Amino acid sequence: MAREGVGLFAPFRVLGRFSGHVPHVLRYHGRHREFYLAAAVGRSIHTYNVKKLGIVAVSNTLPQDITCLAADRMLMFASYDNILHAFARNKEVVHTYEGHKAKIHLLQPFGDHVISVDVDNVLIVWNIQSEEEYLQIDFDKATFAVSALLHPSTYLNKILLGSEQGTLQLWNIRSNKLLYSFPGWGLAITTLEQAPAVDVVAVGLVSGHIIIHNIKFDETLMKFQQDWGPITAISFRTDGHPVMAAGSPVGHIALWDLEEKKLMCQMQDAHSTAIAGMTFVPGEPLLITNGADNALRVWIFDGPGGTGRVLRSRVGHSAPPTKIRYHGQNGEQILSAGQDGTLQSFSTVHEKFNKSLGRGSINKKKSKKKGLKLDTMALPPITAFASEVAHQSDWDGIVACHQGYITCTTWNYQKTSMGAHKLRPEEFSKHKPIDIYATAVDITSCGNFAVIGMSTGQVDVYNMQSGIHRGRYGKETAHEGAIRGVAVDGLNQLVITAGSEGLIKFWKFKMKDLVYSTKLSSSPSGILLHRDSGILGIAFDDFTISVLDIETRKIVRTFSGHHGQINDMTFSPDGRWLITSSMDCSIKTWDLPSGCLIDCFLVDSAAVSLSMSPTGDFLASAHVDDLGIYLWSNRSLYSLVSLRPLPADFEPSLVTLPSTCPLQDVDASGDEDLCDEMIEYVSPEQLGEQLVTLSLLPESRWKNLLNLDIIKKKNKPKEPPKVPKSAPFFIPTLPGLIPRYIPPEEENETQSKVVNLGVLVQKSDFYIHLEEALSTNEYKAPLDLLKSLGPSNIEIELRGLAPEGGGSMDVMLSFLRMIEMMLNKKCNFELTQAYLALFLKWLELPEIFSNSHDQFHFCHDKFTRRIPMKGKMCANVFTDNWIGECTGVNIFGMGLNPVLTLGGSYVKELDFIVKTNDFTIAEILSEKEKGNLI
Repeated sequence: MAREGVGLFAPFRVLGRFSGHVPHVLRYHGRHREFYLAAAVGRSIHTYNVKKLGIVAVSNTLPQDITCLAADRMLMFASYDNILHAFARNKEVVHTYEGHKAKIHLLQPFGDHVISVDVDNVLIVWNIQSEEEYLQIDFDKATFAVSALLHPSTYLNKILLGSEQGTLQLWNIRSNKLLYSFPGWGLAITTLEQAPAVDVVAVGLVSGHIIIHNIKFDETLMKFQQDWGPITAISFRTDGHPVMAAGSPVGHIALWDLEEKKLMCQMQDAHSTAIAGMTFVPGEPLLITNGADNALRVWIFDGPGGTGRVLRSRVGHSAPPTKIRYHGQNGEQILSAGQDGTLQSFSTVHEKFNKSLGRGSINKKKSKKKGLKLDTMALPPITAFASEVAHQSDWDGIVACHQGYITCTTWNYQKTSMGAHKLRPEEFSKHKPIDIYATAVDITSCGNFAVIGMSTGQVDVYNMQSGIHRGRYGKETAHEGAIRGVAVDGLNQLVITAGSEGLIKFWKFKMKDLVYSTKLSSSPSGILLHRDSGILGIAFDDFTISVLDIETRKIVRTFSGHHGQINDMTFSPDGRWLITSSMDCSIKTWDLPSGCLIDCFLVDSAAVSLSMSPTGDFLASAHVDDLGIYLWSNRSLYSLVSLRPLPADFEPSLVTLPSTCPLQDVDASGDEDLCDEMIEYVSPEQLGEQLVTLSLLPESRWKNLLNLDIIKKKNKPKEPPKVPKSAPFFIPTLPGLIPRYIPPEEENETQSKVVNLGVLVQKSDFYIHLEEALSTNEYKAPLDLLKSLGPSNIEIELRGLAPEGGGSMDVMLSFLRMIEMMLNKKCNFELTQAYLALFLKWLELPEIFSNSHDQFHFCHDKFTRRIPMKGKMCANVFTDNWIGECTGVNIFGMGLNPVLTLGGSYVKELDFIVKTNDFTIAEILSEKEKGNLI
């Protein structure tokens, strides 16, 4: 059974992929006046600007890896297997050419056509726009196996073909005629390159020879030889220096002086693999190289001796990574250790922040002298490492153990190099054992100590600042078997070790004493501690996973479901999820509170390492035989994702690994509507009838309603702005011989500016809704309108209810009924207090209620008291919660006794305050006449 919709993690992008074995292509953009570099990376094409070597475009992916690449002024051509595609705007496929029956291995743009050659020696000329075959030529493999292709400059409609037999042929494509055959040199031709001089081409041979040949006169001008194997690439410098560069399969570059016909200099170890592509930027002293070692480099020739130095580069792992971990708490850097022996840092923000910490070496000075190929001091690849950002600016903050090596190395992230200390037990300081090596490492959260486990069962502690050995757990060994994992808690109180004999032990960090030991159900293959929550994940050799609480020291969860060796696991930042990867090519997410599997998906190649971002936004993974680090976005942060347990018959789906270009998340709204478990829970307006519910409006809407007059007084300007009178177009003058201007008329300030608003006021929407509610008894519309208004508008609306403001008694009664409705429903608790308090504060109640109504029920009986008002007597009711300057009645059941303050014209006569639970004004007057009031 497959789950509907998209899973918890969605493919986002890949880090650390820059180049492959396909030669790059250099293009010039006339409108931008800038050179761009296109490199095939897997199934897509990356376009970089040469100026900053920053990626500017990523093409859409093809079904298979790109095997051949070429480009002209407008389009880029890429082929896989026997299919050729044309890309426009560095992005989308606009043309597809199908006709080859074998794999295409040579491409050459040719004006309005493109030429492709497959491994069966079939040459096809395609019309770019119509996608039709213009010409097809079949060559006999025994006599002429095409191995190189070139269009000589100024040679109209002609191409030059090189063969594995060593001969060359010049063809006219338009007339389909063989113009000339060159006898060659008896050796296979590997590459052809046009020289800056017309009629001159450079021919690279499999023997390492380079022939500078004039094809017009069939005459060899120069001949050079390299001892590094076949020539893989040739390029000529065009900025005024007669220099030719030639690449080799071992990664070296030779620079030849064409004037003196001799070797000028060598650039050894330019790449760790064969030089796939090499191009001088026209008119500039820049050389661009790429290779199968996943590196792009731009060399500049500005120093003495003619040798070049690296100006800009984009370098990834040349061998698959073995362990990845996020570095720091911002989730922007990922440390990666690869099988190439290097430790690198990849930025999730931008490639310019990538760092290479270099390759581990026993003696760095000797390694530099011997070079990359002959380096016998190089350390084996890193198998496990731990890092901490605390004190990383003061001393080394990374400790790593190497494959089959007893010594652990320290690394400095700030200096981007290997550290000064090599941590190994004292008894092995003079000799190197063969069968003893470090298996697990961890570093304390303070960054001061490193804990290292050995294959012999020893667990040692070292100081990261000085590299001094600080103790050992156990008398001789901590475990009888090899150490499978070590962990230190966040407070440096406990050290947890796991041994291959099936024991988990807890040690005091400082005293080195054994605190607790427990037997596991199987031999552990690794452990991982989530320091914030104190939970320990344990992976077993029987493909099960257990979760142990280090406080109670008991196993609280056990998970089973993987069908292969568990390679790695990681916790989510909040400790709620445990994500595991296995050799069965699955990545599973376990929910620890519920103890259930909530997400599972399959990938093409098994994930060897996992790491969850400290911010929880991305999951990083490294895979078998893959150079990249893949990021998966956590969809629960920005989308509705089901976290219900997966059914027992759940069948995980195969998910394609992310590409370099970030993928937009698929809108699965249609699937969410069909799936019951994806329906979002909507909270009701009121959880229960017996509960008081607030309105959730911001405090600025109601808290200062009673203080608006004070606020307006404070914010009132000192004097109103004066608007200058605009002068008329023709200034009026008095009649007469002498021109005189008419003086401005003085304004009559004696006229009263007070306007009777009751006459001019118009009925507002709130007023109309209250009038309609008198007959319908529906107060939802006026309440919603009042809730949408600001404090000043609310005050205006309530003042407009009085007859002086254009209102009426019936509308005021309707407002009080709305208040009663709010209290009956027990909703909008704070708004009811604020609206009623403002209503009673601003209205002239003694005049309004004169001989009109005998009694008003202000509030519900359960929350308030009934206050009868007869004659012209009135009571102003306030609440001490909202008015700080006076003592009022808490009429909404806040636990205080009601307080009544009599006001109006009777304040002077009844100058007292009565505190009681049930009262009426008649009772108050009666008690006053009897003299019982205090």
